[in-house]
Amino acid sequence: MYRHARALTLLSGGFAWIAAPLQAQSDVRLVAEPTAVEVYVGSSAPLSVRAVDARGNTVDLAVRMAAPRSALRVRDGRVQGLEAGSYEIVATAALPAGAAGEPPSLRIPVTVGWPAIARVDVTAPASNVFVGTTLEHRAAAFHADGSARPEAAIDWSSSNPSVASVDGWGTVTGVGQGSVTIYAEAEGVRSAVSYAVDPFPASDITIRGGGAPVRTGDVVHFEAQGRSEGGAPVADLPVTWAYTFVPADSIVAPGAGATIEDGAFVAEVPGRYTILAMSGPVTARATQIVTPRDVVQPIELQGRGSVTNSHTSDLWVFEGVDGRDYAVTGTWSANGWAFFWDVTDPTNIVKTDSIQIDARTVNDVKVSPDGRYAALSREGASNRSNGVVILDMSTPAHPTIASTFDSNGVTGGVHNMFATNDYLFALAAGDKYVIIDVTDLTQPRFVSEYNHPDSRIHDVWVHDGIAYSSEWQTGVVVVDVGNGRWGGSIDNPVFVTAVPYPVGATHAAFPYLQEDTGKFYLFLGDEISGSAGSAWAGEGADNKPYDPVTGEGGVQGRMAGYVHIIDFTDPENPRDVARYEVPEAGAHNLWVEDDVLYQAYYKGGLRVVDVSGELMGNLGEQGREIAIYKPQDPGGFLPNQVSVWGPQPYKGHVFFSDMNSGLWAAKIMPKGRPIS
Repeated sequence: MYRHARALTLLSGGFAWIAAPLQAQSDVRLVAEPTAVEVYVGSSAPLSVRAVDARGNTVDLAVRMAAPRSALRVRDGRVQGLEAGSYEIVATAALPAGAAGEPPSLRIPVTVGWPAIARVDVTAPASNVFVGTTLEHRAAAFHADGSARPEAAIDWSSSNPSVASVDGWGTVTGVGQGSVTIYAEAEGVRSAVSYAVDPFPASDITIRGGGAPVRTGDVVHFEAQGRSEGGAPVADLPVTWAYTFVPADSIVAPGAGATIEDGAFVAEVPGRYTILAMSGPVTARATQIVTPRDVVQPIELQGRGSVTNSHTSDLWVFEGVDGRDYAVTGTWSANGWAFFWDVTDPTNIVKTDSIQIDARTVNDVKVSPDGRYAALSREGASNRSNGVVILDMSTPAHPTIASTFDSNGVTGGVHNMFATNDYLFALAAGDKYVIIDVTDLTQPRFVSEYNHPDSRIHDVWVHDGIAYSSEWQTGVVVVDVGNGRWGGSIDNPVFVTAVPYPVGATHAAFPYLQEDTGKFYLFLGDEISGSAGSAWAGEGADNKPYDPVTGEGGVQGRMAGYVHIIDFTDPENPRDVARYEVPEAGAHNLWVEDDVLYQAYYKGGLRVVDVSGELMGNLGEQGREIAIYKPQDPGGFLPNQVSVWGPQPYKGHVFFSDMNSGLWAAKIMPKGRPIS
């Protein structure tokens, strides 16, 4: 399947066709059983579509069905719901070769709903409510299988508004002394939390923390401490945090972009901030000076490996067993070509060889850390076997095919892979990943697999014996494949947790341990085709070269989506803490190394971002961008169209692939000396 396809096209396999003579094409129509489908998210329902003649006899014609791939999965005579809403499946008969006219088609309405809510959980940042204080509550609704209901409609109510009131967003305010119960209800399922509202116990409140100037993007932690008239500390006092702002420049703005949550503060704009801690009738203030982050550095092009006759896909840069440096790049919808480059001198990149395999697309390329082998993914093979091609890299400039692995479900197309020295993790038909033993390159062997229930997979990355798979609406799925903490091994993968997020377009995940803070972050990239609803939705391009006769093609299509940053330090309590977003472009593959994010952002080009220190808020607004490079080639497959696919930092350079122009190498340069 093409990477940017919006519809899923499948043969309606699993049906028994009864041959009947085709009298006339106009006599043939399609019938569906049932005529409309209703399913819940995560469940499936049967659907059969067949071609019949005027007498109702089944005609021996294959039927293909297309459905929105983000919402529905059609396979083996069943329709699975992935996203709530109303959709259509378009069924089309495949006419015999040489048949004239339009093939008969049928539109089948599909309604995807949510299963019933089974429970509602309510949380609050403190356990007390006093007269005159406010406490914000959050409620989350869950189905019987433990999955969360996105954006559930919660009705809030108070058992005694004269003691405590609650608004439509769960904000509880203490009104008078007494007992009260706060209810959160969704679709008839209710949860309750009770309080004894006492008189306000503090006479004053102070703020600790901050003080020294910080840069934009630096997280500062403040703590509020209430005290009674006698000076005794008051524990668990509900505090509302806020700030005011005086800009550092001459523009008197009414406010500034900043975030403060539970005393954690981060600013996007330099200036003087007054931090406010409010509880009941008392308020404390603290001043925080914020200076520019000042991380911008020049970026300079070093060299290129030009590919202009097709779309380029992913890349991998590595040190060969001969001690020289090499790169391999794939191609997208280009008859199965992969190219090999000597990049020892990034200013003089030389193509050393190429290999063509039976595939429409070589979407992914990987090389083992020891440089012993490489793997090429196959999609659209002529024999429908697909799978992966294993390359012997003993002569890195001129690799040879050692074997092909196309069993255990990987026949359905391999979109992405991950390579260790002894094992290759290969996606299988967007459904699961298969672990392959490649100690003997000529005889790769199936070891095990992991298939998350009711989920579609796009990518997998392995770190410290844990596999992080990107699974669209499911989010990132975390599996022990040898770490052992959760009892998993390479032979017996064990599920650890799943980290969903509301966008539901989890495309790539990169795990990263930040040594200075000890925090473990997951950088999760979206991929969303098109930009419907945005002010600049882009043009309806088909990613083909410009045709001067028809005037079509020549413009790269728009993509959307951004990078979600999850604090995964405690795997039992992952927290969505930050994001990196370029509003007019869409995120793709990424890499994090030495506190720097290298992000391929399609039309947004290569983005190099400072991710040092604790992360919070929108990094794109905090002055954290170090450098941006947009590769434009007037001779490119789509001339001067930027579409950066994947980056990789390597030995002081950053290599990246662009769909329209091939392999690029750049270098982040030291800051220039100021001119006096």
